[in-house]
Amino acid sequence: MTVLLTGAAGFIGYHVAERLLARGERVVGVDIVNDYYDPALKEARLARLVPHKSFSLHRVNIADREAMEGVLSANPDIDRIVHLAAQAGVRYSLINPYAYVESNVMGHVVMLERARSLQEAGRLKHFVYASSSSVYGGNTKLPFAVEDRVDTPISLYAATKRSDELMSHAYAHLFRIPTTGLRFFTVYGPWGRPDMAAYLFARAITQGEPITVYNNGNMKRDFTFVDDIVAGVLACLDHPPPEGNDGAPPARVYNIGNHRSEPLMRFIGLIEEALGRKAEIRFAPKPPADVLESFADIEAISRDVGYRPTTPIDIGIPRFIAWFRSYHQV
Repeated sequence: MTVLLTGAAGFIGYHVAERLLARGERVVGVDIVNDYYDPALKEARLARLVPHKSFSLHRVNIADREAMEGVLSANPDIDRIVHLAAQAGVRYSLINPYAYVESNVMGHVVMLERARSLQEAGRLKHFVYASSSSVYGGNTKLPFAVEDRVDTPISLYAATKRSDELMSHAYAHLFRIPTTGLRFFTVYGPWGRPDMAAYLFARAITQGEPITVYNNGNMKRDFTFVDDIVAGVLACLDHPPPEGNDGAPPARVYNIGNHRSEPLMRFIGLIEEALGRKAEIRFAPKPPADVLESFADIEAISRDVGYRPTTPIDIGIPRFIAWFRSYHQV
């Protein structure tokens, strides 16, 4: 049958689309292609997908109820949804909060309603959606586990993603929609987002500009290569949660990370090594919406769907830099 994929022009969405197409799926992509970052990069991703006979694209806003109803009406064979479209970025949520409420809250409700309509028609197999490691907010216990409390968000972005999890649980309870939320941990790799660390650092270093490093570099992240993320998304898609024997709703939430918390300065060092250039570093205070460390406990997703990340940053960073050099001709 067919997968409805929102955010198809995005970083993770593009890679998920490629993998779905490679295994013979039909993919109906949805993306408004906004200008949060350079639309040319999104268009370049789409240019690699559109020629595929099993891919179609709808340039609509997920928060537009009528438009999304039209997408489903035009594609009656859709039986699964991978909902990755969202307003991304922790720091930007301090500048433009309305974009996050429209896309991440209203857009998510619209997608849940589309899942509900498929469920009522007896067609829906699974609704998989993107959450974020940001939901752990001010937690200090490491590694972050899905059983941990997540009621102390430190950014609006995190609050909207936690809202998505709560709304999805409610729909799973009320309408028995099989839902799986995925808390992504600091994804990087080829075709990555220009507003994220690996891309920002690589571009500044190649242009001879300084990079800004917060908290004197005393930060750690669970950097996760995009191929591992995609493997986890598809493994989850293929294993919808069952109805619980005790009447529990068919709803799950998983961490998807590399299960390694890497020092930021080591991450930068690998970028320098791959580029063959040293960075000029300017240290700055930690922004209030940033966390000091992230570290994914992946026991649940490993147990349930067999997820096993295979790409440490020593391998992933050179792969990203190879793509970066090729794409930018540097």
